[in-house]
Amino acid sequence: MAKRKRRSRRKFTDEFKQEAVKLVTLNGLTVAEAARNLGIHPNVLRNWKLSFEADQEDPTLTEDERMEMARLRAENRRLRMERDILKKANGLLRERKELRFDFIEKHREEWPVKIMCEVLEVSRSGFYAWRSRPESERSKHHRNLVDEMRRIHADRDMKCYGSPRVHKELVARGLSCSENTTAKLMNSHGLAARTRNKYKVTTDSNHSLPVAENVLNREFEQETPDRVWLADITYIWTQEGWLHLAVVLDVHSRKVVGWSMSNDMKTSLVMSALRMALGRRCPDQSSLMHHSDRGSQYASKAFQDMLREHNITCSMSRKANCWDNAMMESFFATLKKERIHLESYATRQEARQSVFEYIELFYNTRRRHSALGYLSPEEFEQAA
Repeated sequence: MAKRKRRSRRKFTDEFKQEAVKLVTLNGLTVAEAARNLGIHPNVLRNWKLSFEADQEDPTLTEDERMEMARLRAENRRLRMERDILKKANGLLRERKELRFDFIEKHREEWPVKIMCEVLEVSRSGFYAWRSRPESERSKHHRNLVDEMRRIHADRDMKCYGSPRVHKELVARGLSCSENTTAKLMNSHGLAARTRNKYKVTTDSNHSLPVAENVLNREFEQETPDRVWLADITYIWTQEGWLHLAVVLDVHSRKVVGWSMSNDMKTSLVMSALRMALGRRCPDQSSLMHHSDRGSQYASKAFQDMLREHNITCSMSRKANCWDNAMMESFFATLKKERIHLESYATRQEARQSVFEYIELFYNTRRRHSALGYLSPEEFEQAA
């Protein structure tokens, strides 16, 4: 009997681990929720968190100080809960009470009724009285559709969804309706998609380093994953200065398989992104191609040595031809339209956390791509 090939173990960079832990320590997710969203075992994330806390704990704190910290954590949990309720309610305070009651009913398992009533400024007695009132099936169905549309647009990652994607999302959530009905209801309730901002190229190809041929030649359709990876760099403005983001994208599924962020654009930035991709995907490197523009980071000796070490074919866009890496540029345009241009960042850390959440918790796992039959990259890979 042929011996089964042992599956390679995934590896995660320290940068990924730190941002994953912050989903729990800063965003208020449970370890189980964060682990499920990231596609890792809860025990793995729990160990990362314990290691992080061991590095951060102050041994000089007194018992009173520890109790005060516990009180503040509880207060923060309550404030985060109120924030999350208001965020998910998406302006229901301006709507009639029936819509607020319906929101409370649908989220009873998620948050306490008492707190939701306080936040949404309704009485508990009014809520329980509302529950017993009859409603027509058609009216209820349309109301449910509009409520779900509001929730979709309340998700900061889905504010950009127009009626086609909203319709697909509604169907995926178990609600039956036509695309025409979706468009009419969205229009009558003032729900519109965000517009796209123009993408700007940031890499510098004005150098004397050797460059590779355009081997890919715009072959952006690949039947299997980990055959062609695209790469590029963009920048994000914060009040502290620029944050630079390097990304590695799989052509087959459009999934982000590697990324790295830094205050500068040194070669180590793109090497870290590739290192993450190799660790997470464990590809057959003999048949893998890496395509980028002619930026000095990708043309550098250190990066080219890394490609040769892993037997990866190098391909580069022609000079001043953005269409040779169009899919990668499209991703950055989407990222900026759906996240970066909708927010402002006081610090680089705020921007880092925002980009991490967009890539790992939304884009790879939940964002619906028209080119993928309105599946997310992960769903598309699983269905293949």
